[in-house]
Amino acid sequence: MSRPSKTGSRAAFWLLLLPYIGLLWVPFYNMREPSLFGFPFFYWYQLAWVPLTAALTYVAYRSVRDDD
Repeated sequence: MSRPSKTGSRAAFWLLLLPYIGLLWVPFYNMREPSLFGFPFFYWYQLAWVPLTAALTYVAYRSVRDDD
């Protein structure tokens, strides 16, 4: 078994940190406008992070997993 490279681990860390940073500071997205399909920004911004976080987690996993 080979160990993941330092570069891959570091990149994966930053990819996994993005959703945390994007949702950490609530005053940034605590507003009503712009709305999307009738949903206030507060809700659709958070909901947009759900598939984005899943995609980032997948990319981070693929960057550090063993290819054995």
